[in-house]
Amino acid sequence: MALAAFGAATLLPFQSEIVFAAIQLRGSLPLGWLIVVASIANTAGSFVNYLMGLWIEHYRDRRWFPVKEAQLARAQAWYQRWGLWSLLLSWAPLGDAITVVAGVMRTPVWAFLALVGLAKTLRYILLAWATAGLLG
Repeated sequence: MALAAFGAATLLPFQSEIVFAAIQLRGSLPLGWLIVVASIANTAGSFVNYLMGLWIEHYRDRRWFPVKEAQLARAQAWYQRWGLWSLLLSWAPLGDAITVVAGVMRTPVWAFLALVGLAKTLRYILLAWATAGLLG
């Protein structure tokens, strides 16, 4: 579960929900521990994105840099407008990009971890609730 949750939070195209639901349905791990492991690993994966954002400035002038200057400026303007609270969307499909921009914008680490950790934990709690609802 930890590897699936970690990978899903990075920029890799991976989903952890299927693994989470399968482990929950199999009952091989107590639900509380499943939520804790998934939440911590998913938050750690987002922290990797944050660290990448911190280092983007060092590589902006490189020809191989994958993000165009206009795209980065637009992302920074969006984050500046919505601020820290946008990190509560870190669980959503574009949440990985938000966590990278948070690093670019030098969001305080404590605020980043608190908001992303809360968002990720709530997502897994809701996923556990939805999966349990399927069982009846």
